[in-house]
Amino acid sequence: MAESSNIYEIQSYPEQQTRGSLLEGYRYTSRSFFEQEWEGMWTKVWLLLGRESELPNPGDWQMEPVGPEEILMVRQKDGGVKAFYNVCQHRGNPLVEDSKGSVRRFVCKYHSWAWMPDGELNFAPDREDFPEGNPCGKVRLQEVACETFAGFIWVNMDPNCVSLKEYLGPIWSEWQLRDIHTWKRTLANTMWLPCNWKVVLDNFNESYHVPTVHMGATTETNRKEIRGHINTYFKETRFDLSNEGHNRMVMEGGYGVGSTDGEGNILEPLASQLRYWELDPEDFKGAPEKTRLAIQQAKRRLGAGKGFSHYDKVPDEQFTDAFHYTLFPNFAVSVWSDGFHFLRARPHRDDPQQCLFDNWWYASPASIEAGFERNHGGEDEVPLTMLDFDSGVSIGPGIEEDVAVFVTQQRGFRSRGFKGVYLSKQEMRIRRYHELIDDYIAGRLPK
Repeated sequence: MAESSNIYEIQSYPEQQTRGSLLEGYRYTSRSFFEQEWEGMWTKVWLLLGRESELPNPGDWQMEPVGPEEILMVRQKDGGVKAFYNVCQHRGNPLVEDSKGSVRRFVCKYHSWAWMPDGELNFAPDREDFPEGNPCGKVRLQEVACETFAGFIWVNMDPNCVSLKEYLGPIWSEWQLRDIHTWKRTLANTMWLPCNWKVVLDNFNESYHVPTVHMGATTETNRKEIRGHINTYFKETRFDLSNEGHNRMVMEGGYGVGSTDGEGNILEPLASQLRYWELDPEDFKGAPEKTRLAIQQAKRRLGAGKGFSHYDKVPDEQFTDAFHYTLFPNFAVSVWSDGFHFLRARPHRDDPQQCLFDNWWYASPASIEAGFERNHGGEDEVPLTMLDFDSGVSIGPGIEEDVAVFVTQQRGFRSRGFKGVYLSKQEMRIRRYHELIDDYIAGRLPK
């Protein structure tokens, strides 16, 4: 892919090397490895857990599970956010059971110990009865490192962790130029899946599977000719790996399969998109590939006048192309100029062969106002829908095809006949991801 020709140049990441690790099936099935991963890696990394917009007022809280822990995030009087382990320091009872709410104090349902939103113990019954003295003023909720960025709440269980900015590396500067903090959630489907969390992240660390899984490609298919709505051909995709362990793919988009009929006429939804940006679909009959540059130029020229004020911070390529990131360890996201596809996997409390999978979508206010987001729930963000895998309900178009492979692949990893991966260069990000997990377990954090 050519470098950007405008002032919004896409910066390259440093070249990375891998060690050629074998990556055997036990990494996805072993309880022992699961426990090593938790202690060595999950408790040492920054995790995207909450959303600031869900905590508008002091005392508003959100609780998110991750592995065996539950993290409580609370809006403070000064406008900041603090995070705590969801556990009373008296006898270990969880403080909340729901996913969100608002309080003046958190009151433990076991003995009525009451905690303020800043973690201070405010009340304990029979406080004169404690040999070590009144626990108020001595005991606090156990705090977790917490920062906010791009409208999300990030936490790190390591008290000696680096800053979130240092951890994110180039992601920080790239996302800081967007207005993602103002975007609203328009789709929110979550499901427990019968597979290890790494199966999910491996899949979103490569586009090698897209022609087969999503487009029905066979051995007779010329993969060079497959473009789809997103072009995943490896020779025309930009692959980047950061020193910090986060990865990026940039894949051209804007036209492809399903965009034209047999006579070359532009079909929906591309036809309506062209008209919205004052382009005539007839001008692109038989040449859908020319819509990519035309849409980029039209959005640059007309965006501000149509209310898309954030376009002055977006590179031309992002008007049409998929900027797909995988943030170590468990967050994959495709960022376009007006949409943010949120794909997150979290480990089960104690079963290495289950994970919690989120398939969410965020959209810019301007795209919602223009009517591009049909699933939006009005002024408020769409609430979370918890789906049951065994019910057969789809977690979302397109992603349901990935999920089907997640489950069958997990079955394959249990076979003694699987001896380890044999990866193409375009799948290098998978090997590096796993090697970084091994580095964390060994105590070698990225520098």
